[in-house]
Amino acid sequence: MLSARQAVNATLTAIESAPTASARQGAEAWLSELIWREFYIHILHHFPHVRRRSFRSGLDGIAWANDEADFAAWREGRTGYPVVDAAMRQLAASGWMHNRARMIVASFLCKDLLIDWRWGERWFMQNLIDGETAQNNGGWQWSASTGTDAQPYFRIFNPVSQGEKFDPFGRFVRTWCPELARVPDERIHDPWEMTPLQQEAARCRIGSDYPAPIVDHDKARKAALAWLERVQQGVPDAFSG
Repeated sequence: MLSARQAVNATLTAIESAPTASARQGAEAWLSELIWREFYIHILHHFPHVRRRSFRSGLDGIAWANDEADFAAWREGRTGYPVVDAAMRQLAASGWMHNRARMIVASFLCKDLLIDWRWGERWFMQNLIDGETAQNNGGWQWSASTGTDAQPYFRIFNPVSQGEKFDPFGRFVRTWCPELARVPDERIHDPWEMTPLQQEAARCRIGSDYPAPIVDHDKARKAALAWLERVQQGVPDAFSG
């Protein structure tokens, strides 16, 4: 029931009267997100084709890999990458996910698994309690590098380093992936690197108690980069691994 203008004015007041630098930064970050929301609403209004197609019309012919088994593993939080799995399980259980986690899982789906961004967009709208068409569409097209002002195609989030940076002690991961509860901090984001003895001590056998990675990120990144570069050049070939 609040207009964007009211929200902006309230935020500017909060910025001007912020008692600390961190409070000011928080208000500025909130304002930035509000601006993105309004931007995507305008994009949807003026370019309604984004509901079904890429904003960048030259990328409509992308022949995504679209592996159904990989998509199911992503949906159900069993990709073998803890920060991805924790975020997807959180979504299923609560209908919500932090913005950073949304970017991580979207990048993983589109860039590691080479699955059409529309599949992820649809899944989010089916599950998010705060799902909003314009913002959801804009976010997914940003992640897939098919939208306006999108991240470049060669930017591919590393799920391990993202987890280490934003969940260094694994608290988020352990909350949603309890089978990793006893995994030591230094291996919480790459548990497959544990030795058999470490897995036994953590009561977490990879491939049994917790899934092995469904893709090798480094190999998937190299293959995706080569394919996406051809896509950017207008070569409409299907992904061949």
